[in-house]
Amino acid sequence: MKTSDFDYHLPESSIAQTPAEPRDSSRLLVLHRDSGRIEHRIFRDLSLFLRPNDLLILNRTRVIPARIFAKKETGGKVELLLLRRRDELTWEALVGGKGLRTGKKVTVENGPQAEIVEILEGSERLIKFSEPIEPYFPKVGNIPLPPYIHEKLSDPERYQTVFAEEMGSAAAPTAGLHFTPQLLDALKEEGVKIAYVTLHVGLDTFAPVTEDDPEEHKIHTEWCELPQETADLINAAKNSGGRVIAVGTTSVRTLESAGRATTGDGQQTTIHGLRPVVKSFVGPTDIFILPGYQFKVVDAMITNFHLPKSTLIMLVSAFAGRERILSAYETAIKESYRFYSFGDAMLII
Repeated sequence: MKTSDFDYHLPESSIAQTPAEPRDSSRLLVLHRDSGRIEHRIFRDLSLFLRPNDLLILNRTRVIPARIFAKKETGGKVELLLLRRRDELTWEALVGGKGLRTGKKVTVENGPQAEIVEILEGSERLIKFSEPIEPYFPKVGNIPLPPYIHEKLSDPERYQTVFAEEMGSAAAPTAGLHFTPQLLDALKEEGVKIAYVTLHVGLDTFAPVTEDDPEEHKIHTEWCELPQETADLINAAKNSGGRVIAVGTTSVRTLESAGRATTGDGQQTTIHGLRPVVKSFVGPTDIFILPGYQFKVVDAMITNFHLPKSTLIMLVSAFAGRERILSAYETAIKESYRFYSFGDAMLII
């Protein structure tokens, strides 16, 4: 297995620059894993493929307005992109600006002072604010859109899911952007159950794998939580013949992290000989899902179209097969689907 096995050519015109309006009007490519058959639908058609007792898992993380502008003591401009909070005052951040060595101080425009306390990898720094930065987010923070999106976002809430609650992500769990409150209500009325997990998305998730052998790639940890209420619903769904449908690769990684913690690398845990059980889980995960991985929890997934040679296209290839995924991507390009964060969706069943 080579990283180049997960490469494909995408015309720049296929990269979505703005989100679909309304959210559930985006297109939906349905890929049947058993046969490779493809259907072309609209996202609001999702109910056609779900059944009563199916359980939809949503990631309720919220993107922090983590792009912040500051000035050095000399007056030079600095850009901070907050990635992870270490404690009340300390954050890991990407910094843009020269001479930002340990001990250097910058002042956030209309906000507190911050000091560089440690140099991490590349342009990453550990910075410590003079007071908590979160109260300043409404006036100093900007939503950090991916670099391939060049259009300005008129409504920052369009880069948040309608169910986002837990502040902590550097990027949106984009598969969830397609849902509207009305669609979620309609699914519930049809007997589909909904449960929530949290995984705070780091920018490293989207970084391309640069090693020739993907197994040599170091994946960064992300914090996630699968609460007991969700574990109970998963166990009930499994034992009643329902399917667990993960919305987004972030939900997949949370579910499979919990599954790994519950069952280890051995046989799946069962109740009275029935389907596998998941326990609640909270903490960092470094799970890296490559082809050959045996999924413990996820039965189907909703996802967007991912960047070439990324850990995410490797994950969906593990679920549906590399050749099948690349063939589906080729079809999507020919059929003018929109790719990446603001793009269309894929249901893999």
